[in-house]
Amino acid sequence: MAMEAGSIVEGKVTRITNFGAFVELEEGKVGLIHISEVADVYVNDIHDFLNEGDTVQVKIVNVDGNKIALSLKQAKTKPPEIDGQPFKQRRADFRKPQQRQLSASFEDKLSKFLKDSDERLTDLKRKTDSKRGGRGSRRSD
Repeated sequence: MAMEAGSIVEGKVTRITNFGAFVELEEGKVGLIHISEVADVYVNDIHDFLNEGDTVQVKIVNVDGNKIALSLKQAKTKPPEIDGQPFKQRRADFRKPQQRQLSASFEDKLSKFLKDSDERLTDLKRKTDSKRGGRGSRRSD
């Protein structure tokens, strides 16, 4: 079978590096799964997702001469949709009861904003004054 972009094939992880994993495909060809194509979440250590010797289903993203770019996350099926909305967007509907507070009045929101703003300004002034030498520390010529 010819290696074509978009097809899903099975392979065996032969080597893992800092930047990705090398996968041996059929006919002895080797492709690379870049670390950004391993999972939908941030991957700090690829060993959390793959080990040498694992058999994986991968999607061929690109074939450029001898270089074959693979993707593990694109080979996975899409999450189910209900009512035309992806699952991630629906997740907000299942918030904990204490997070579903009634909307505060405009005056309450404004007073909270002013209080937070005043605290931030005070902290900022305190930090910049200490870097300048504080009050009354002007140099005399």
